[in-house]
Amino acid sequence: MQLALPDLISKYLKYMENIESSSPLTIKAYSKDLEQAYSQVKTSPISIDSLWNHTRLGLNQWSRLSLASRNRKVATLKSFFNWLYQEKIIDKNYAHLLVCPKVPKKIPHFMSVDEVMSVIQFYSQTKNDLKHTREITLFILLYSGGLRISEACNLKWSAISFSQRRITILGKGNKERVLVLPEFCMDYLKNLKEKNFAEIGISEDYLFGADPLNPRAGFEMIRQCGKKSGLMNNLNPHALRHSFATHLLASGANLRILQKLLGHESLQATEKYTHLNIDTLARTMENTHPLGNLKTK
Repeated sequence: MQLALPDLISKYLKYMENIESSSPLTIKAYSKDLEQAYSQVKTSPISIDSLWNHTRLGLNQWSRLSLASRNRKVATLKSFFNWLYQEKIIDKNYAHLLVCPKVPKKIPHFMSVDEVMSVIQFYSQTKNDLKHTREITLFILLYSGGLRISEACNLKWSAISFSQRRITILGKGNKERVLVLPEFCMDYLKNLKEKNFAEIGISEDYLFGADPLNPRAGFEMIRQCGKKSGLMNNLNPHALRHSFATHLLASGANLRILQKLLGHESLQATEKYTHLNIDTLARTMENTHPLGNLKTK
């Protein structure tokens, strides 16, 4: 059987976008991975054996990448071959021959409650201009609701109910979830809305401007929050999401509820926070308990 590879890749990406509701960033990553894997394919159509040989060559060129990067790229190829088999384009599922390398679990970086409060305290004592207001509001929004930076950057004022303290988030795969935010956070959002109107003279659609905020700009705003507040470690949006989850779990939040709040597809993605608490407890016991520094003979 001969395969028209460019057409198949195009159909696969449309399937992932329209049927699986993959995000634009995910589609972009899939497209790049497939382009890299089959960059040596000069002719079309090609045989199944030739496709598999080019797949193996693609795997070889990724051998020097980090485990996490290789894992993601292999997952793209597995998904592509699963789709080819599902559509009966090939009669053997080569996805089973592709092995994702195991990636060691990393403990997510998170802030202490004292560090969170130090950032808020710093901004409460600085000039209250629009730039600073946007920075601290984004910081508090990410920490109060556990939002992904992309979710916060695309948030519209119309998605916020101030009377009910609720916001509607459009997450991965265009899936909606509703969050109830602390009143403290809502006060900052109200202040931002008022300051936006006072300085610009119009009511903008999005929280941080007339258009969605670029995630890179959002990343830099959070980095500046940490830098200006004098935090020792560099601060990033994901650390705030981890801090939200860690502090909730440490306060007794149910893991299933946390899964819903974070918008995780599976509970496994949320369970890493249980490992985090155990590791943190072990370090605390080792550093502070009278027996922690004793060595056995």
